[in-house]
Amino acid sequence: MRAEQVFVYGATTGIAADLVLGDPRRGHPVAAFGRAAAAVERRLWRDHRAWGALHTAVCVGSAVGTAALARRAVRGRPGAGIALTAVATWAVVGGTSLGREARTVGAALAANDIEAARERLPHLCGRDPHTLDSQQLARAVVESVAENTSDAVVGALIWGALCGVPGLVGFRAVNTLDAMVGHRSPRYLRYGWAAARLDDLAGWPGARLTAVLAVLAGGNPRGAARAWREDAGGHPSPNAGPVEAAFAGALGVRLGGTLAYGGRVEHRAVLNGGGRPAGVGDIERAVRLSRRVGLLALATALVVRKSLVRKTRAVRKVRG
Repeated sequence: MRAEQVFVYGATTGIAADLVLGDPRRGHPVAAFGRAAAAVERRLWRDHRAWGALHTAVCVGSAVGTAALARRAVRGRPGAGIALTAVATWAVVGGTSLGREARTVGAALAANDIEAARERLPHLCGRDPHTLDSQQLARAVVESVAENTSDAVVGALIWGALCGVPGLVGFRAVNTLDAMVGHRSPRYLRYGWAAARLDDLAGWPGARLTAVLAVLAGGNPRGAARAWREDAGGHPSPNAGPVEAAFAGALGVRLGGTLAYGGRVEHRAVLNGGGRPAGVGDIERAVRLSRRVGLLALATALVVRKSLVRKTRAVRKVRG
């Protein structure tokens, strides 16, 4: 069995497992990584960029190195390679759990139980939910679904296509570390700088592919492309901007604006300002768009992986 077939079968199996099962209930590898990263932080933390860079190198390097060793251990055994790729894909992709959490908040809002919705929102994002009304909560959910489609699905698949299992694991390690220390609180403004910048770099290809696929898979391609082109640059995140703008245009809703996040107030640019305010019903629409984008991303990743492996094989033949 060829190398590209191992990735195709393994990644497809992993995505199928996510669709059916969602994230592992116990012993999630990402949670284990988070605990290990927190332990490293307790040892290394200093209010200095260099120490934060060391923390990032230790944590991400360990994750990638472990994945590379695992891949090497199954080399020449297609069945084991498929199993490893499937488990890694299932562990790092979180599209189904993302949809479940979004729908949980949506169900609470539909039942007019705003307190339950506020209580559940932190499972999706880090903004302060206590002062948000129903419309603001719905907007927060739609924005989180858009951003996490890139972070929890598309980005991992693209890096898996480029680098195999180490790419899958490495991307999720970078993304998880950024969520832990990459924000602009007083404790992490300097210490988390390296993790945040590395996440920006690692997330770049997945964010652009997510935006492209949202344009193609949404109900308003022209509106999605326009919102991405005109509004994405106003977002403080170079990767969340294109994704959220494309989702806003595709769904015909207005996103962005003022929000409270991590103990501070941010005044963000409005995305797709001509759209209507996001409502409770748009949560389900966003989840469905996220699912379509994820499946298209899987197909794209498989094509990319096949192309890369075949090109590598052709180069080796020429050199040999």
